[in-house]
Amino acid sequence: MSDTKIDLRRELAQLDPKLLERLRAVGFDPEWLVAQAASMARGTDEQRAAQRDARNRVKDGVSPPRPDEIFAAPTWGTPESERLAALGTAAIARGELAFCVMAGGMATRMGGVVKALVEAFDGHTFLALRLAENASVSKQAGRPVPLWLMTSEATDAPIKDALHVAGAPAHVQTFMQGMSLRLTPEGSLFRDTDGKPSTHATGHGDLVDAVRRSGLLRTFRKGGGKYVWIANLDNLGATIDPAVLGAFISANTEVMVEVCEKAAGDRGGIPVHAEGRLQVLEEFRLPRTFDANQVRVFNTNTFLVRADALETADIHWNWFEVEKKVDGKTAIQFERLLQELTAALASTYMRVPRHGTTSRFLPVKDHDELARRRADIEAVARARGMVHG
Repeated sequence: MSDTKIDLRRELAQLDPKLLERLRAVGFDPEWLVAQAASMARGTDEQRAAQRDARNRVKDGVSPPRPDEIFAAPTWGTPESERLAALGTAAIARGELAFCVMAGGMATRMGGVVKALVEAFDGHTFLALRLAENASVSKQAGRPVPLWLMTSEATDAPIKDALHVAGAPAHVQTFMQGMSLRLTPEGSLFRDTDGKPSTHATGHGDLVDAVRRSGLLRTFRKGGGKYVWIANLDNLGATIDPAVLGAFISANTEVMVEVCEKAAGDRGGIPVHAEGRLQVLEEFRLPRTFDANQVRVFNTNTFLVRADALETADIHWNWFEVEKKVDGKTAIQFERLLQELTAALASTYMRVPRHGTTSRFLPVKDHDELARRRADIEAVARARGMVHG
């Protein structure tokens, strides 16, 4: 056993009991962190970067999807879209759909505020618009449609307070994603300027374990729930569309990923054949010989997932070593990505629009992007019942 393992175990054993209790409540296992520390890249900055790069990349054998493997979203007003919409509407009315929003992020590029509480337009926050959409869909369905919000330690209390002030109904519930401790490049605990261990959220890939841990998924399935729609909080284009749900039900697969056409400068996870599956891989995981530009769509981080697979599938998560600057010093943290669902579960891919009132991709990462998208966000919100008048 290395001295690093011994030293880290000793540091973890000496953690403040209250901190350890907070960590364990969201799934933290000290031995998991010890194992991650043992796998860390070592050496100079350049050597560590090279080691991470080699470890993250999938080996050769990656190929692009065939054109027939990326199908188009239903076109509103066509007989086929009406058939699919009827299928989706009936499923919602039977209580078979839950909508899950990833709301753990702090908008660091917006000044470190809780993104859920950022004003999207005219006094309407992202959270308020999500609540309004849910109220509209629930009214149409004639029953509550569960809305789950995955928070983080940083966003949990402010979001709960906002839900209380808004008088959110009981079917709107929160659950918290995972949390871990940062390390130094040498593998010991990274400490902040006060000498305390530095905590961090461990990525949106936490959603699967976190929603299982919460019991929400178990209760939903016992009540007849079958499908879970997952989306980023800030992408207000990703709303409940009965025709899209109907397409997922008809596809008879475990996961459906919404992808959209790339525009200039777009980078992100793309669907590729790798390791025996058509799955989403981030560009940093692609072999250097593979040209990502030959795949003209990318992942929007919106997924429809069968609830039984979401609760029971045995998923092997890759934990990615990420280097951050914290208080001017180098810190190491380990994160996972939700799109790795596609490596474990049979997945299909729907190309969705990104422009106009039918857009399903309106992400907002900073104030400039919000300013550019504000008119589109408002148009979509009004078209989909989030705002009236």
